[in-house]
Amino acid sequence: MIIERTKKEVIFRLPGNTDVDELQSIASLFEFESIGKKSKATQKQVNALVKQVKKGRWNKTRQKAISGLMGAALPLLAIASS
Repeated sequence: MIIERTKKEVIFRLPGNTDVDELQSIASLFEFESIGKKSKATQKQVNALVKQVKKGRWNKTRQKAISGLMGAALPLLAIASS
């Protein structure tokens, strides 16, 4: 691996057989770090946002689970009522 700095950018040169998926993960990490440095959010605000996201994700997951259970139960209900 060769790391080169120019006036405008830093260039990483890697062998051609390098796993592109792993590189994408590293690039995403760099992007996350860059965005985080620009943020003016406090840790308290970040924690509140994470809590909201988790709650929203749980609500969606719960709804899918309930729909899945109800969908699986409908054929059973049809058999039981006939």
